[in-house]
This record gives sequence, C-alpha cells and structure tokens, in this order.
Amino acid sequence: MAADAVAAAMAASSLGSDLEPATVRTAIRDVLAAGTARAGERVVVGGWVRTGREQGKGTFAFLELSDGSCASTLQVIVDAAAYPLPKGKVKLTLEKLRDVVHLRSRTNTIGAVARIRHQLAFATHRFFHENAFLYVHTPIITTSDCEGAGEMFQVTTLFSQAEKTEKELKENPAPSESEIEAAKVIVKEKGDAVAQLKAAKASKQDISAAVDVLNRAKEHVSKLEERSKLKPGIPRGDDGSIAFENDFFKRQAFLTVSGQLQVETYACALSSVYTFGPTFRAENSHTSRHLAEFWMVEPEIAFANLQDDMNCAEKYIQYLCKWLLDHCREDMEFMVKNYDKSAIERLELVSSTPFVRISYTKAVELLKNVTDKKFDNKVEWGIDLASEHERYLTEDIFKKPVIVYNYPKGIKAFYMRLNDDDKTVAAMDVLVPKVGELVGGSQREERLDVLKQRILDAGLPLEPYEWYLDLRRFGSVKHSGFGLGFERMILFATGMENIRDVIPFPRYPGRADL
Repeated sequence: MAADAVAAAMAASSLGSDLEPATVRTAIRDVLAAGTARAGERVVVGGWVRTGREQGKGTFAFLELSDGSCASTLQVIVDAAAYPLPKGKVKLTLEKLRDVVHLRSRTNTIGAVARIRHQLAFATHRFFHENAFLYVHTPIITTSDCEGAGEMFQVTTLFSQAEKTEKELKENPAPSESEIEAAKVIVKEKGDAVAQLKAAKASKQDISAAVDVLNRAKEHVSKLEERSKLKPGIPRGDDGSIAFENDFFKRQAFLTVSGQLQVETYACALSSVYTFGPTFRAENSHTSRHLAEFWMVEPEIAFANLQDDMNCAEKYIQYLCKWLLDHCREDMEFMVKNYDKSAIERLELVSSTPFVRISYTKAVELLKNVTDKKFDNKVEWGIDLASEHERYLTEDIFKKPVIVYNYPKGIKAFYMRLNDDDKTVAAMDVLVPKVGELVGGSQREERLDVLKQRILDAGLPLEPYEWYLDLRRFGSVKHSGFGLGFERMILFATGMENIRDVIPFPRYPGRADL
C-alpha cells in the first residue's frame, strides 16, 4: 500500500499541479465555421485587435479580432473604457512594412500570404508522398557550385580567426628568436640533467621527476615556435592566395545555390527523391523577382528521361493549383479583391489545361515573327529567353502554360544532358502567366566522359566534382529532375508584384535583418 501511495503521489505531481492550468482556446476559424451551432456557448479566443469603432456615445465598442487562423475576423463587443481605441488609422505600404517586423505579419495581406505559403508547402510534401518520393535533407553548406555561375556566399571562419589572432598578438606578442633560443638552451640543460641522473644510476623516482621537467620544457618550446608563426591578417600561401587549408573545413565552402547535385546521389539509390529547402545566391540584384535567400523544391527521378521530367513537373504544378482552389479559397478571394482580379481564374486555367510543349528553336521562331510588340531584348537563337519573351509565349501566343525544351548548351548548366546535335541540351523550362519561368529542369548527363568535358568547358575544376563524377563511374543510370522556385510559385498564385512580400524574412542586397 505504501508503494501505491508513493506512485499515486508521483503521478499527481507529474500532472504539474504547481503550474498554471493549460490554456483552452478555440481558434477563430473554428468559431466562424460553426456558425449558429455554438450560439449561447462560452468560448475562449485569443488574438489581436485589427480595428474597432466606438458606439453608444463611447459606452461600448466593436472590435475586429484576428488570431491568424483564417482571413476573417471575429467581432466582439467590449466596454469602450476598458479598451480605449487609438484615433485615426495609418496605412503602411508593403515596402514600409518590411521595416516594421512586429506589424508586418499581423496585416491582412501578409497573413493571407503566410497561409497560402503553408498550404503550398503542405501540398508539396503530400504530392511527392502520394507519388512515392522520399524527402531528403540536402546540405546548406557545400563545396561545389551547382549552377557554375560563381555567385555564391562564402562560408569561412578566416575573418574571425584573423581578428582573434590580431587581438591575441596585441595582448601577448609573438616570441622573438632569442626567446625561443633561450628556451631551447633550457631544454638542453634539462636533457643533460636527465642523462647525468641515468649515468649516476639515480633512483627511478628522481629520473622520472627530471623527465617530467624536460617534457614541460620541450612543450614550452613547441608552444613558442607555434606562436612565432602567428601573423596578423588572413593567412596566405606562398603564391599569395588565401590559405583555405587553415579554414574550418580545410577548403573553400559556400552556401548552396541548389541541393540538386547532392540529392542525385540518393536518386541513384532510392529512385524517386526530392529536397525542399533554402538556397542562396549572391547576385547583386534589386529587381522585384530576386532574393538572396529563397526556397527551392527539387525532385530527382532515376530511370527517367526529359519527357518523364516534363510530365512530373506538369502534374505537380497542377496539383498545387488545385490544392489552393480547394483549401485556400478565402485567402485567394482576398487576393482577387485586393491584388489580382485574375488570380483564381489563373489557378483554374493551369490546374485543368494540358501544357503546351515546344522546342526552344520553335519558341524563338514564334517570337521573331511577333509584330504587335517590340521586345526590349532582341530575339535570336542562342539567347537566354527574358521574362518578357516567356510571358509573351504563355500569355499572348498560347494563353496557357508552356514547356520549352532543348535549349542551347551555352546558356545551360554543365550537368544537363548533351543532345545528339551537340548544340542543345535536354533541358526544359515551364512557363506560366504572370511570372514566366516557374520551373527549370533537365535530363542529367549520365555519360562520364561527356560530363567531365562539360565541367571543364564551363571553366570549373574537376576536383570538387569528383564525388559527382563517381555517380557516373559506378552504376550510372539515366535520370532527370527539376527545380521549382517556391516564392515564384507564390507570386504566380497570389498575383503579388514583389517577391520580397511572399517570404517571411526577405534577404536581398543591403538587407539581412533579424
């Protein structure tokens, strides 16, 4: 009985009886969804007052309460004296809100974008799960440049090491040669003392004590010699280049621009995989379409050719559009009302319409024959199609999504499979209204000799890609994949104009707050 009593006491204490009771709160979304079914019930809600107005000559007030669970607010009646309302309203632009972090996420627009973003992320994982893909976490720190453009953020501790060394040298200057020589003289003296004790057949205890003194003297010399090598500034090699072998990773390292190369290693073992995470580009661009940090969805499929790749991309995009129509209608209606009247129509079009598929050569031919519009960028075979070209194809010529394939090899990455014409690669871009390119993908180059030459032609060293080449040396198979810019998908869905307004904490040149 005593043991039972102790167990009961322990169980009671584990319930946290000395803590504040757990919160019982009902989401505003659930209150509104219940309609009149819960009339007369007492419910506890939590939220922030969006707006309010006094009535009854200031005796009571109507408050619009939001907890972010949905676009709608819950109207509550309160004592005006207990909840004094500020006079007047201040309207902040989306650009200004980027500087007011505590208010930004509480606005109707950013709240709607956050819910849409969540649903798109959830639908992404669901789509790939339903199609037997495995989710692989690829590294953010990498030693290889996937795109070969060189616009990468470097990861290094050399600067902090240099600052630490300079501070240390000021407080404790490096030893001089005379100090080191003096310490070596002491080592010799201690060594001679040990030799004399051994020759005199001294006790083991005396010899051991002398050896300990000698070892400490040697250790002191070693430390002095090591400190003498300390130099202020970034460490450099004999040729003047930065000595990255002294860096944290013992070599150059960067923030990833894509998880594609790494996820290919799993595709070549597990068949169908995808990665979904942040990527980084040190591109000094201030346009409304560029971020320094953004998210990419990158599936990779073994035993798949370019046709399979296009089929997967089309199916995935249509799934996302249909998901928003079915699960985010209220927020999409808000976008239609406030930002883009055609947002829902665009989702309906893309979700239900087969995508047009044309070659790059055919696309250039169509654009060169355009007479009703003058492009800012000249159209000719070999150019990387600009956004104005992409949007004209999808918005004006075909009025539906378009997949352009077989691009010139000179404008695409080294890992894309070289076609038999030796001029084009098996690449594809999915173009959609509003944003132009939404997806970029390709069949990967599985031939070892061709891939090595493509890396060299791109002006890249082979050594950082040896692990990637090993995929071709050992069990190479045909495989394909693509990348979808997640923020671009949100731009396409919502009709928002600036990509900085569809990511929670935008990073761009001159801005990396929090």
